Amino acid sequence: MFSGFKAIMKDIKVTMRKDPAARSAIEVYFLYPHIKALKSYRKSHRLYEKGHFFAARWVSQRARRKTGIEIHPGAQIGENLFIDHGMGVVIGETTIIGDNVTLYQGVTLGGTGKDKGKRHPTLGNCVVVGSGAKILGNIYIAPGTKVGANAVVLKDTTHESTAVGIPARVIDKGIWYFNL
Repeated sequence: MFSGFKAIMKDIKVTMRKDPAARSAIEVYFLYPHIKALKSYRKSHRLYEKGHFFAARWVSQRARRKTGIEIHPGAQIGENLFIDHGMGVVIGETTIIGDNVTLYQGVTLGGTGKDKGKRHPTLGNCVVVGSGAKILGNIYIAPGTKVGANAVVLKDTTHESTAVGIPARVIDKGIWYFNL
């Protein structure tokens, strides 16, 4: 994981590449809530890794109030995460997110109850999760998967598949391309 200035610059570059509405790096830095949420996540994650759990949650909850994006400090996030219109995004404690993942508003990466241990999803690289989708439990979303808006995913997906519906089902399994 990058730290400080390099990480922020990388976040800004990803946003400029993925969001056609982004007009300037200054605009992205000061006005895009996911930039603030990722900055706070990095601080809280460092505290969490050092065993300062209360302080870590304090930082993450302040960010949640300011941005509407809740990222638990225990989550593990790869490079180039892009959260577009992030209001209502929830990322649980044992979630693992790969590189080049895109989440839209209202996405939940959550648990299914009071399980112990790994209880949140793992997202592979290059996953796109549509608005309002819920990915629940200790499941694996394979690299290149697209999850449709409002889908409720309760089972693993296959490489480069598309999952839609409640509960989600795979409707397309094949190669697709997108801008990273």
